[in-house]
Amino acid sequence: MKVHWFQHVEFEGLGLIESWLRARGHEVTATRWWAGETAGPDTAAAEWLIVMGGPMNIYQHRDFPWLVDEKAAIAAAMDRGARVLGVCLGAQLIADVLGGKVMQNPAREIGWWPLRAVAATEARASRYAFPAELTVLHWHGDTFTLPPGAVRLAESEGCAQQAFAWGERVLALQFHLEMGGSAVAEIAAACADELAAGGRWVQAAGVITEGAYAHAQAASGLLAKLLAAQERA
Repeated sequence: MKVHWFQHVEFEGLGLIESWLRARGHEVTATRWWAGETAGPDTAAAEWLIVMGGPMNIYQHRDFPWLVDEKAAIAAAMDRGARVLGVCLGAQLIADVLGGKVMQNPAREIGWWPLRAVAATEARASRYAFPAELTVLHWHGDTFTLPPGAVRLAESEGCAQQAFAWGERVLALQFHLEMGGSAVAEIAAACADELAAGGRWVQAAGVITEGAYAHAQAASGLLAKLLAAQERA
């Protein structure tokens, strides 16, 4: 399968998603928006589009003019029936493209916090099953409203909108399952200013990096299950 992914900042890559894809023989290409690359033939030919995270907001068109082209590429992928996965900023971009509203969450949520599956009745239309509770890595200040036609899948105490599915092939995750220990340490160092401000749902850098040893393996297990479900879609 041809898989294409969008990168918004150098220190947020595919992480564990890449090794999962390559182990299954998928062809992986990328557009690195932060480096001045643009969507090209690989984007248009992708059977699976993965949109990763980044520190910018989806509405910062003046500072990041490529966001306009990126949203158009996401919409085009959905229109042609490709699989689309969004992580963190990627989830917010998907929500925006589908008609949801992206805005500031009441509090920034950064660190390892429990994620809960929503009631089975809410998730009844989805192929993507979540555990009753799992501690995962969060790193966001914005949230979104559920787009029309989407099915809410997960929540946390700090943020009601953590995951949704739209149709059979679109999945949006506000949190991070793809980061192992080195990736967690890298984002903690790169975004130290966000941690310095503190907050109810903001952990210290040491807590976050140590948390990877306790929680990353279980999080990667859920990642593998969700990727396999989308691969089969």
